[in-house]
Amino acid sequence: MSQGQFISHCTADALKSAAQQLKSGTLVAFPTETVYGLGADATNADAVARIYAVKGRPADHPLIVHLADAQDISEWASEIPDYAIDLARSFWPGPMTLVLTRSELAPDFITGGQATVGLRVPDHTLALAFLNAFKAIGGKGVAAPSANRFGHVSTTTAKAVHEELGEYLAPEDLILDGGPSQVGVESTIIDCTGDAPRILRPGAISVEMIEAVTGVKVVNRDDVIRVSGSLESHYSPDAHVVLDGHPRPGDGLIALNDYPTPEGAIRLASPINNEDFARHLYEALREADAQGIEQVVVIQPEGDGIATAIRDRLKRAAAKG
Repeated sequence: MSQGQFISHCTADALKSAAQQLKSGTLVAFPTETVYGLGADATNADAVARIYAVKGRPADHPLIVHLADAQDISEWASEIPDYAIDLARSFWPGPMTLVLTRSELAPDFITGGQATVGLRVPDHTLALAFLNAFKAIGGKGVAAPSANRFGHVSTTTAKAVHEELGEYLAPEDLILDGGPSQVGVESTIIDCTGDAPRILRPGAISVEMIEAVTGVKVVNRDDVIRVSGSLESHYSPDAHVVLDGHPRPGDGLIALNDYPTPEGAIRLASPINNEDFARHLYEALREADAQGIEQVVVIQPEGDGIATAIRDRLKRAAAKG
């Protein structure tokens, strides 16, 4: 039976109460502009362990810490290069995670035993109100991966969180309904531990945007930092995902609206542009599973920016055996 309390009227009092429950060790799923997150007090080892249990997530897979304000990164990071400060000033609140050398505040159970920590200030009114309410009672940050089972399609509505995780949540856990996520794919993750930034996971903040703000060229390096969503197979529905194929009768189809629907194919989404594509991608993949569709053909969007992030997620969704 589904558990967890679903809160659709997120008043100031409700958010204050949710923050207090988070501080006491419960889990709180909350909306961000990218996807919904499953949050725990980032300094509470037992609460964070429950995130891993609810998600079925490997223990060495690090978590992103969500902060109320960019000023708070100095508590979590011991080294912050100038270009990282430029990025934070320009894109926070926003769909960007900065990976920095951790401070003593960032324990192994958050970082996956690495010397780095991922930090983000989300651009969502309800999320920021919740994070500020948590900060007001002494909270340092909220560890929050996407609110779905590990490797599955991320959730972009509170209803999807309930369907995906309800049976794994405890009665005291909360799901805050803040409407559908407006970006729809996870944040850009930027490694800021070297002399120049590098992208570890593409998102809405592009290479061009990073270079324009920092005046520093984005680099590639060979050393590996484990981050969320970096496995070869990830973001996978039960349906088999085929990229740029021709849908057969009974197949699902996701493509921009100028792509015609072949006879017998089941149209799952007709986004009008790449931003719309990102916004509805996960919802469409989840709808395929809800309809019991066995195969989904996705005609990938072209171009840079958010299209790069969409193709990254689709490549991982299609990698499932």
